[in-house]
Amino acid sequence: MTLSLTHAHGDRITVAHEATGTELFAYVYRPEAAFEAPKPYLHPLRTLSGALVTDYRPNDHRWHKGVQLTASHLSGQNLWGGNTYVHGEGYLKLPERVGSMAHVSFDEVAAEGDGAVIAERLTWHPFDGSRWAEEVRRIEVRDVDPEAGSWSFTWSFAVTNVRDEPLRFGSPTTHGRPAAGYTGLLWRGPRAFRDGSVFTADEEGPELMGRQAPWLAYSGEHDGRDGHATLVFEHAAGNDHAGEKGTHPAHWFVRNDPFAAVAPSFAFHEELVLEPGDTLAREYRVVVADGAWDRARVTAHLERHPW
Repeated sequence: MTLSLTHAHGDRITVAHEATGTELFAYVYRPEAAFEAPKPYLHPLRTLSGALVTDYRPNDHRWHKGVQLTASHLSGQNLWGGNTYVHGEGYLKLPERVGSMAHVSFDEVAAEGDGAVIAERLTWHPFDGSRWAEEVRRIEVRDVDPEAGSWSFTWSFAVTNVRDEPLRFGSPTTHGRPAAGYTGLLWRGPRAFRDGSVFTADEEGPELMGRQAPWLAYSGEHDGRDGHATLVFEHAAGNDHAGEKGTHPAHWFVRNDPFAAVAPSFAFHEELVLEPGDTLAREYRVVVADGAWDRARVTAHLERHPW
C-alpha cells in the first residue's frame, strides 16, 4: 500500500504517502469561526517531498484556508467569509450575511494502493441557518508519481438548490468590482509564493485574470527550504468551461500579487442562476509537483495522465 488514511472523527482526515512519510493533506471538516464562513477545507497540502503549498488564515484574509469550495455572493449571502463587497461602498463587515457549509456525513472514506477517496454530503446555509442547498462532494487522490515528484487529486461537487426560489451565484465583479470574480474552488498559496510564475498552454502572467483556458499552472519558490513547487489546476472535460453547449462559462481568478491564489470561477463576469431543484456540478484536477515546471513539462504530464 502506498497511501494511508487516518480519520480523527469530527475533526479531519489525513492522507499520507507511506514511502516518503509525507502527509499529503488533511481534510478538515470541523466547524470554525462563524465570520469566516465555516466550511471544510484541505490544509496543510504538501508535495511528495513534504513542501507546504497552502496557507491558512493569513493576516490579510483570515477566511482563506488552504483549498476550499466557496461562494462569495450567493443570493445576498456570503459563503466565502469575511467582509462582503457592496457596490459603491466597498468591503463591509456584515456578519448577518455570512453563511456556512456544514458536514453531514461521509459516504466513503478509504485508501487502497495509490488511491484514496473522501466522499461527503454537506448542506449550505445562509446566516439564519436555513437550508438552501445540498451538496455531494468527492475528493480522490490519484497519479502518485515519485519519479516525476508529483501527485494529483480531483475535487468534484454537485450542489442542488433546495429552496423554492433560484440561487444566484455571483462575485464582486458581478456586483461592480473589476477583476475580482472569485467564487468556486479556491487555492490560497503560501506567502512565499507571491510573485510566482503563472501560465496556461498559450499565455502567461497576471493578465490571465478573467481569461479562459482548460488548465492554469502556478509555480512558486519556498521559504525555509530550497526549491520550488508547481500546482496545475485543470477543468474536467465535462465542465465545458468555455460555455459551449449552452453551459455557464468559467474564467480564471488568479493573483500572484499581493498573494498567491487561483480559482476556476463559474461566476466571474456574470451570475450563474440555479433554479429550484436544479444541480450545479463541476470537477477539477489539481497536480501538486516538486520543482518549477515549465509549459512543456506540464503539457507532457497532462498527456501522460489523462482523465
